[in-house]
Amino acid sequence: MKLEIELVPGPAWENNLRNVLPKSKWNQIRMETLAKYGNKCAVCGSTEKLSCHEIWEYDDGNHIQKLQGFSALCFYCHMIKHIGMAGVLAKEGKMDFDKLIEHYLKVNECDFSRFEVQYKTAFKKWKERSKFEWSLDLGEYANGKS
Repeated sequence: MKLEIELVPGPAWENNLRNVLPKSKWNQIRMETLAKYGNKCAVCGSTEKLSCHEIWEYDDGNHIQKLQGFSALCFYCHMIKHIGMAGVLAKEGKMDFDKLIEHYLKVNECDFSRFEVQYKTAFKKWKERSKFEWSLDLGEYANGKS
């Protein structure tokens, strides 16, 4: 699957580099990341509404959330990655959830049943991971460095 759902465990919400670094440093990383991907979404190739997505690895045994890198994502691919937040926004009338699903199906060239399986699997994993507190490992960016 080119585009997968990646839910951040509840206790780890707001645990991210963007919230640790000064805004100017985050903007530098963001711009470097977008340039690295040719100002295109790393998943679907769109050039619209790009953002810098933090890529995380989760050590489920030690409950460590480790920063692995960054990618450029368009609005829809980014919202699929964080589909839990997208669901909240949709309930508030701020997002068309069906449009997100359409994007997922198109990018992954699959049917709705495949989406349902990944959606349910991702939320099952999220529910399990959300039972624990997570330590944040920012690697080379620890203490606002780099």
